[in-house]
Amino acid sequence: MGMKDSNTKGKDCVFCQRLKENKDEDNFILYRGKTAFIILNIYPYNNGHLMVAPYRHSGGLEELGDEELGELMSLVKKSTGLLKKALNPQGFNIGANIGRVAGAGIKDHLHIHIVPRWEGDTNFIPLIGETKIIPELLKDTYKKLLRARVRTNKCERGTRGREM
Repeated sequence: MGMKDSNTKGKDCVFCQRLKENKDEDNFILYRGKTAFIILNIYPYNNGHLMVAPYRHSGGLEELGDEELGELMSLVKKSTGLLKKALNPQGFNIGANIGRVAGAGIKDHLHIHIVPRWEGDTNFIPLIGETKIIPELLKDTYKKLLRARVRTNKCERGTRGREM
């Protein structure tokens, strides 16, 4: 996911494929909502880089209904909360690249990136070495985020009687 090019028609879409597999831990799917889901980016810009996407294979915002759009933003909000609990970032970059010219690596399935940021998290290595150093294995980050989600669910059930 992320920067890998994908010209998809649904059946070949990496998001759609991962959802059908029902192997959430292997595919780093952190949460499944009613119309959208949260997934850890396997080509992250930073540790904890999440993506929120609708289940429906759609390339643009205008194709989605109000319920889908609402849940997308709700899951973006929940993602930042989980990242704060699990990784304690100092800020976030949040956005969507819609269309190839806008930088979309997976242009036919809309998704929103949530990239946690820390003071000094960029350096010369990506520029000189053409590589990105991620200081933690994806499985370790996934487990931290799952634990934060469980803690969040316990708090929400205790105060409002609902889960994430």
